[in-house]
Amino acid sequence: MPGAADIRADLLKIYAAALEAVNGRRCVVESLRAHRIEGLVHLVAIGKAAPAMAQGAVDVLGASVVDGLVITRHGYKMVCLKTVYKHHGAAGELRGLTCMEAGHPLPDQHSLSAGQALLTLLQTLPDSSSVVFLISGGTSSLVEVLVPGIGLAELRKINQWLLGSGLPIDAINRVRKTLSCIKGGRLATFLNGRPALCLMISDVPEDDPALIGSGLLAPGVDMTEITSLDLPVWITALLKQAPPLPAADDPCFATVHHEIVANNALARRAAAVAAERLGYPVHRHEELQCGDALETGRALASQLRQGMPGLHIWGGETTVRLPDTPGRGGRCQSLALAAAQILQGSDDIYFLAAGTDGSDGPGEDAGALVDGATLARGIEAGLDAEQCLTMADAGRFLEGSGDLIHTGPTGTNVMDILLGVKVQ
Repeated sequence: MPGAADIRADLLKIYAAALEAVNGRRCVVESLRAHRIEGLVHLVAIGKAAPAMAQGAVDVLGASVVDGLVITRHGYKMVCLKTVYKHHGAAGELRGLTCMEAGHPLPDQHSLSAGQALLTLLQTLPDSSSVVFLISGGTSSLVEVLVPGIGLAELRKINQWLLGSGLPIDAINRVRKTLSCIKGGRLATFLNGRPALCLMISDVPEDDPALIGSGLLAPGVDMTEITSLDLPVWITALLKQAPPLPAADDPCFATVHHEIVANNALARRAAAVAAERLGYPVHRHEELQCGDALETGRALASQLRQGMPGLHIWGGETTVRLPDTPGRGGRCQSLALAAAQILQGSDDIYFLAAGTDGSDGPGEDAGALVDGATLARGIEAGLDAEQCLTMADAGRFLEGSGDLIHTGPTGTNVMDILLGVKVQ
């Protein structure tokens, strides 16, 4: 049987291979090489992967990119570009582009400044211009133009409630896009008929452009889809202040072309290839995981205990209900610690749960890699797993057990990767 250190190292290599396959720079380069884009281009990149995606566009389009806007999370600009350069080489800098950083997961004043900068760019473009949009996860928080009558404090309160509600990401984005002057397809009205190519890294199930980044350029949802959600009365009241969404057949969408350049399925395929090269039998589970993180972690751990030897691959995005004062760690760390409870005492099973964007809730960790001795190591450090899970503080326990994964910004965001190895 391979040693524990070897298996843990293999899981990290497989996770890294998955990230590499969906890197924003790489995927944008591959996509743009297949497109014939003539004339001068104005570039708009928004999201956690925005710097990497913008670099990919500059690699291909070069001097054709005359100006543009790159909006990403605080601290992601330089760290993300260093990651891109390390893996793909520094083909150039983002010269001529305005780079802005804003709040995530909660919007801040910088998000509002980014929204105004985006509108200014589009409103001052020459009529003959074409625009390339590069959209990835995080966009919903990073750029916003407020609905009249709703201030930043209310916007943050809404997002805080949504993030702790346990609602799936598609439901959260339906609310976000309704309470906005640019989401739900409203930004397309500012193009004034100009052609726009929108390349997207998907962080939502079914890769729906209307939900990625809350659908800046795609038709929005019907209000009946919102009223069916179990929302607090105060949010429902605010929804009534929102401007109307453009209809699906509105002419503003006629010149917009959407293309998905990376998604969770691509990352899972790359993980399978890497595992096979390392000699593991591979079991791919195609159904995306969703719902409660703790329930999912325990269910997947039980599947591993009863399943076939080899590497098991899942993807998706679960949810965590947050207490009033949550601790450290997000859904992946909660999922992994819940799995560790089921794996306690097993000496032949290892389980990794990590975000593909390099972040997982509060803190700087991407997720965790646990095994049958995780609980024992955490208890030895004076920690209680059940208490940490109740307080949404799984990261504190996993730090004590030595199981946290840290990558820094990865230049992508395609939901989460879940990997389990059963040796025998």
